[in-house]
Amino acid sequence: MTTTADRATADASSLAKAARSNLWMHFTRHSAYDEADVPVIVRGEGPYIWDARGKRYLDGLAGLFAVQVGHGREELAEAAARQTKQLAYFPLWGHAHPAAIELATRLASASPGDLNRVFFTVSGGESVETAWKLAKQYFKLVGKPGKHKVISRALAYHGTSQGALSITGIPGAKADFEPLVPSSLRVPNTNFYRAPEHADDYEAYGRWAADRIEEAIEFEGADTVAAVFLEPVQNTGGCFVPPPGYFARVREICDKHDVLLVSDEVICAFGRVGYDFAAKRYGYQPDIITTAKGLTSGYAPLGAVLASERLMEPFTRGETTFMHGSTYGGHPVSCAVALANLDLMEREGIYEHVLSRESAFRSTLDKLTDLPIVGDVRGAGFFYGIELVKDKATKETFSAAESERVLRGFLSEALFEAGLYCRADDRAEPVVQLSPPLVCDQAQFDEMEQILRDTLTRAWKLL
Repeated sequence: MTTTADRATADASSLAKAARSNLWMHFTRHSAYDEADVPVIVRGEGPYIWDARGKRYLDGLAGLFAVQVGHGREELAEAAARQTKQLAYFPLWGHAHPAAIELATRLASASPGDLNRVFFTVSGGESVETAWKLAKQYFKLVGKPGKHKVISRALAYHGTSQGALSITGIPGAKADFEPLVPSSLRVPNTNFYRAPEHADDYEAYGRWAADRIEEAIEFEGADTVAAVFLEPVQNTGGCFVPPPGYFARVREICDKHDVLLVSDEVICAFGRVGYDFAAKRYGYQPDIITTAKGLTSGYAPLGAVLASERLMEPFTRGETTFMHGSTYGGHPVSCAVALANLDLMEREGIYEHVLSRESAFRSTLDKLTDLPIVGDVRGAGFFYGIELVKDKATKETFSAAESERVLRGFLSEALFEAGLYCRADDRAEPVVQLSPPLVCDQAQFDEMEQILRDTLTRAWKLL
């Protein structure tokens, strides 16, 4: 007799086979599934997800740094349904609709300073692309047409489109698509664990890193540099937090040289580090904020660029037009979901929850530093990286072969098999990244630590 479990297994195998045959997955080494089934996730509830075979996993990455309020929130689905019935789609090309107007007004009122102008996109990468185009056209309009270059940090990820990828500082992500858009420059990031200067003084290191931005501007010529793109907490490399005074110094440098400061908050906004906008946590005033992901908790695709009144002003005169946009930017359903998501986070005190529990999360992860493979734990809010090493005393990292064997060949799959969906990444030094839904509490922190402890202990034996 065929049982329910048998049918579920058959359905799971059928889905995995179809995925292998027809689905071109993103950032995926497809040869990994020559002899293995593609994992198929079919359901989510709270901080957990389930695969097609019924196995449960803790979502330690919030999907992709996005699912702030957890999975399965019916009120967000209901908001989408209501909007679909009323107005399923209309573009923002010379017209407006109530959901976009209301969301833009809400974001403007919450943003730091006078970032009152909101341009909607579909994704974080598109937000970054938009910000660079905006910066270039703005300076043309105010009589400084030579200002077109951008500065970003080593290893920083800013997106995959041609412009955003050019700003991205990960060489391996770019090589296959070169030549890219010229005029992007790289400066050091704020990984204090591997500080090349001032390794004994966190604040001095931060000033040193910020001063490298001014050095780059002066080398290129201030009349050629339009913007600096910085994540509040840099993702790639494992959650580099800004040292004290870092952003104050960057703001000073940008003001001195008339360079725009773009706060890339695609990951960090909407509670990931405990605030609606991370610039507020770290006390600096951007000229532009780029965002996406947590704006809708991933329930619908939506990004946004928040710009200052200064940047909007030349676009309000005469025949001037920002010749940029997309079919689905500011989609009514996505905007409605975003509004419901922000309501939910406010009602449930999500930002306050993150701030009140971040020390518990950090202290739970810090327990892992007794393992010989764990070199550093760093991050903020519900956003942490664990850097892995061969030798804690010297901070020696993995060789390419060891990274292939330990991270790709064992750790990624072993963590998932143990019930934890997270990221084992070696685009810089080898790290495990954790960015769970913002509804997690001590039970989930302990679950992550226990799975990581067992799996990392086994990984150490492979070195």
